[in-house]
Amino acid sequence: MSATTTMDTANTVLSAEGLVMRFGGITATNNVTLNLKKGARHALIGPNGAGKTTLINLLTGVLQPTEGKIILEGEDITTLAPHKRVGRGMVRTFQINQLFDTLTPLQTLAMVVSQQQRLGGQWWRALGASRKVTERCEQLLEQFHLTAVMDQETRVLAYGKRRLLEIAIALACEPRVLLLDEPVAGVPAGEREELLQTVAALPADVSILLIEHDMDLVFSFSKFMTVLVNGTVLTEGEPEQIANDARVKAVYLGHGDEINDAVHGMGVQHG
Repeated sequence: MSATTTMDTANTVLSAEGLVMRFGGITATNNVTLNLKKGARHALIGPNGAGKTTLINLLTGVLQPTEGKIILEGEDITTLAPHKRVGRGMVRTFQINQLFDTLTPLQTLAMVVSQQQRLGGQWWRALGASRKVTERCEQLLEQFHLTAVMDQETRVLAYGKRRLLEIAIALACEPRVLLLDEPVAGVPAGEREELLQTVAALPADVSILLIEHDMDLVFSFSKFMTVLVNGTVLTEGEPEQIANDARVKAVYLGHGDEINDAVHGMGVQHG
C-alpha cells in the first residue's frame, strides 16, 4: 500500500487536501480533497452554487481556506499570493474575459511572452528586436487561430476569438497546471467548434483542470471527473462512471438527459 501511495504522490501535480471555506455561517467548500495528476484532463462539474468558483479561488490564492492545505508539485502553497502561484506554473483563465481592449492579440501576447522571458517593460522593443519573442508570438497566434486578426484591437474581435486569446495568454505563461474556467461560456454556437478543437489540442504535458457546464466539452475533453454538490465532492471517476452514476443524474442533471446526449454525441466508450 505504501508503494502505491508514493507512486500516486509522485504523479500528482496539484492537490487540495480537506479544503474548507466558510463565509460567516455559510460553508461554501466542505472538506474537499482533489488530486490533479500530471498531464491530466480533469473536469470539475456541478450545478450552479455547487462551490466550483470558490474552490478555484482557493486553488489560485484569491481566497485563503478556513481549513485544509494546497500542495503544488510537492510544495505547500496554501498561503502563497496568486501572482507567485503563476510564477510557480499554475495559471488560470476566467469565466469573464480579462483582456486589454485597446491592444491587439499580437501586442497582448508580446507583452506576456516578454515578461515570461524576463524582458519586462521592454516588450514594445522586444516585439521587433527579439526573435525569440516574435517566434513564440507567431506560434501562439497560429495555434489559437488568431493570425488573421492579430492586428485588430481586442475589443472588436468576435467573442470566440477573445476566448481563444485568453487561453493563448495563459499558455504564453508556460503553465504546468492550467485551470480553464468555463472556456465556452457565452460563445455563440457558430464559434464553438473552433474553440473545442483548440482546447482538445492543448499540450499533453500541461495538467488541466476544466470547470465547465457544457457537457459536450466535458465528455469530449476529460479523462477524469469530479462532481461537486453543495460544496462537497459527491463522486469522482472516469467519464463512463460519471455518466452511469444515478446520484449524478438525480442531483446534478435531473434525469441525466444532458449527460446521455453528450455521451452519445461524443462517443464515450462503454463496456
